[in-house]
Amino acid sequence: MKAIQIIAQGKTQLIDMPKPKLKPRDVLLKIGYVGFCGSDLNTFRGLNPLVKLPVIPGHEIGAVIEAVGNQVPADLKPGMHATVNPYTSCGQCTACRNSRPNACEFNQTLGVQRNGAMAEFLVVPWEKVITDDSLSVRDFALVEPMSVGFHAVSRAAVTDNDTVLVLGCGMIGMGAIVRAALRGAKVIAVDVSPQKLALAKRLGASYTIDSSREDLHERVAEITHGFGADVVIEAVGRPETYTASISEVAFTGRVVYIGYAKEQIPFETSYFVKKELDIRGSRNALPTDFKAVMEYLKRGTCPVDELITAIRTPEEAQTALEKWVAQPGEVFRILVRF
Repeated sequence: MKAIQIIAQGKTQLIDMPKPKLKPRDVLLKIGYVGFCGSDLNTFRGLNPLVKLPVIPGHEIGAVIEAVGNQVPADLKPGMHATVNPYTSCGQCTACRNSRPNACEFNQTLGVQRNGAMAEFLVVPWEKVITDDSLSVRDFALVEPMSVGFHAVSRAAVTDNDTVLVLGCGMIGMGAIVRAALRGAKVIAVDVSPQKLALAKRLGASYTIDSSREDLHERVAEITHGFGADVVIEAVGRPETYTASISEVAFTGRVVYIGYAKEQIPFETSYFVKKELDIRGSRNALPTDFKAVMEYLKRGTCPVDELITAIRTPEEAQTALEKWVAQPGEVFRILVRF
């Protein structure tokens, strides 16, 4: 079968490898679409410390069940549209014992710590398969990244009384915007791309701030009447957005970090105490987050076509990633169609 590998910084190759074999408790998926995400881009740029090359990237999956093992529950049948929960969990660490397997200490995400889904076929344990024929195979490839944003909103315990500041309007940030708006919160979206900010407004943001042109602190103070945001969700992973989260959150507010910062960051730690902040991390997503995204997409109100910058063939993966590196502000989501 055909598969995409990232083999070195800035270099991919198309390989031919054996079709995976089906075990009794496994499901064989015929891959339709896989999204390139930020972690794949960082792997391509040589900036992902979690990856050992070569690796097959991809964990944002839209697929069709091709076959099932003889110990798979009867409700999973060939022909069903599906996506995959791409994380592993050991069942023994503290996170798993606390019913938070998304943060398993020994997690291995598809396409990061192990080979991913950018191939014609993929075999996974049946427990990781999520199905719903009401969603198209293409749209299923958007579920996982949006679910990460949904999960961050749950971590922040957002309510309809909150003003939520979302830093970063990539796919994950958009997921946070959607979920916070669905909960009735007033959402402020921040980015440096006018196109992404316009889409954020359509997805539920009440206000937008272009931080390359406007003073973030002044605009947040103006919108919140000087109080700051009740919740800040950081979905960028840059030192300036990490520190801005602490500056712009209200006293007794909540800060949730999704983005991985690559550098050490100096903080004005007195704010932690003076504001009595709740500072939380948010990692991956839970099955309930996947389900919530799927229900949202089934409403038909999401401008899905605008979330997809391009659909490319496996042969075009190299040029697609090169364009993303060269023009990061112009790329939202690239899907590879198998």
